[in-house]
Parts: sequence; structure tokens; C-alpha cells
Amino acid sequence: MNAYLLLAMAIAAEVAATTALKASAGFSRLGPSLIVVAGYGAAFWLLGLVMRTVPVGVAYAIWSGAGIVLITLLAVLVYRQIPDLPALIGMGLIIAGVMVIQLWSDSGGH
Repeated sequence: MNAYLLLAMAIAAEVAATTALKASAGFSRLGPSLIVVAGYGAAFWLLGLVMRTVPVGVAYAIWSGAGIVLITLLAVLVYRQIPDLPALIGMGLIIAGVMVIQLWSDSGGH
């Protein structure tokens, strides 16, 4: 399977787990707690598969950058947590950094 498809799946699992972490209320609610454990387990397993072919720095940059943005979007939709301007600027810089690595760096996996 394509490493970047596996990476997208790892990111989705991590985002689901992190979003459920808040809903678990400190692991006091069973359903969300199970999602946390399963999501993080799947995410790290998939990330391990990705790192067979994608450089660790590139994989982690994409993983963390996409995760931050997606979790923030879900926090807005699910928990009504609206980021302020500095947070939005910071996320923009993270996205720009991942793009620079992917498009122009020799370690970008291309």
C-alpha cells in the first residue's frame, strides 16, 4: 500500500483518538476511552509502517502538522473552541514548513 495513504490513515486515527481524549473525561467514560486506546494504537502501528519508506523527519512533520490543523478544526466543530489569530498564524506557519520540506527539501521523500 502507498506510504502516504498509510500516513493519511495514521493521521486520521490519531485525530480521532485525540478528539476522543477530551470526551473521555480523564478516562472516566468507557466509550471514548476505548476510542482513544484503539486510535492511538492504530495510529502508531500505521506510522511504523510508513517509516519503512518515508524518512522519519518527513513522516513526523506531515503527521504532526496535519494532526494539529485537523484537531483544531474538530475542536471548533465539536467543542466550539475557536482559535485566536496567533494560533491561526502559528498553524499557517506549520503548514508552510511541511510544504517546504515536502516540495523542496532533499529529505522530502521524492
